[in-house]
Amino acid sequence: MPHLTAASLMCLADDRALDDAPLLRLAAGGFRDMTRIAAGQPEIWLDICNENRDAIVSVLDEFADRIDQIRSIVANSDRSGLVELLSQARRARTNLPSRYVRPQDLIEVRIPIPDRKGQIASITMLAADCDVNVADIEVAHSTEGAQGVLVLVVARAEVQRFLAILAGQGYRPTTRELA
Repeated sequence: MPHLTAASLMCLADDRALDDAPLLRLAAGGFRDMTRIAAGQPEIWLDICNENRDAIVSVLDEFADRIDQIRSIVANSDRSGLVELLSQARRARTNLPSRYVRPQDLIEVRIPIPDRKGQIASITMLAADCDVNVADIEVAHSTEGAQGVLVLVVARAEVQRFLAILAGQGYRPTTRELA
């Protein structure tokens, strides 16, 4: 199901890009993350979809219903419905199993960085040098200016050490709770 969803979204973007060629070049990190698996080999999915046809069709029906619900929420400017939906999704995503069983054991570290080569490598090397494991990474690109935000998720027990190292190198990180 995730592969089919990513493929559908990527095809939609590709169709839209026919009218607006730069569209795909400007795709943000979230879009790229969500559609990453669409780059897989199509042949692999032929047998998977055939062998699991009934289950996949059932989930696709549920997904279509969910998309209709989201469409209705947006079309009706139902802010509370949208907040409820997005909050449920956030809770569910945060609670996906990982090597860190409890989201409260993690902290999001947000580091403004200039958009130039080597910035991500420098910061991740700082993390490695001070023995801080990066559990997750995201780059939020700015559409204006030559700056972005590097978002790293690290263990709560390691965050103060990492923040001190970053500050010592001239970065201005902020933190945010995950849970």
